[in-house]
Amino acid sequence: MPKKKKKLKKRTKKLDAWYGKAWYFIWHDNSTWSWIVALILIYVILKFLIYPGIGLIFGTNSPMVVVISDSMEHKEMPFDEWWVENKDYYLTINITRADFSTYPFKNGFNKGDLMFITGKKPENIKIGDVIVFQSQKPYPIIHRVIKKEYKSIWVFETKGDNNEAQVRDDELDEARVLEKQIIGKATLDIPYLGYIKIWFVDLIKVTGISSLFDSTL
Repeated sequence: MPKKKKKLKKRTKKLDAWYGKAWYFIWHDNSTWSWIVALILIYVILKFLIYPGIGLIFGTNSPMVVVISDSMEHKEMPFDEWWVENKDYYLTINITRADFSTYPFKNGFNKGDLMFITGKKPENIKIGDVIVFQSQKPYPIIHRVIKKEYKSIWVFETKGDNNEAQVRDDELDEARVLEKQIIGKATLDIPYLGYIKIWFVDLIKVTGISSLFDSTL
């Protein structure tokens, strides 16, 4: 039998096998379900293979988070304009314009942004840093540190730049964030890239398997 025919025959057998059919369905079929399965597969690979690898490099279990609220937005206002509208709160806790202007992400960030997180020792976290921490809410909180104090353990206070005051309820007390709750410090912002994840989660809700996915990438 000619070599070309042998190769064609082997290829046909592979396509007829279950794994060949699965590969064709996921990557070549243009049906709606094929697209959904392909997106889920890509998400699983990112979440359970690539994501943990990045976490080892960044020194945290959650190296990336998607911003899912507008609590840190500055509404595209220039810094000076934003400060004039919000200075009263910060001046009462001895944070001046000069202080705030040196803080990371001094212009805030937006819902849908993808934030890269690095592990950070509590004693090295500074006032003005943006941290990610776990509360009783089902998703991590990403807000700015406005106070810190050592009481046998480090205790932090945080606030969203776009919030009038700290959140204090049964699920979240921003006046008392313990060092054990901290996941890491925000170091890099990729604007709006996180909407891919937000839209994806909205999409999989129709499949009934959204409980498999949390608020981190």
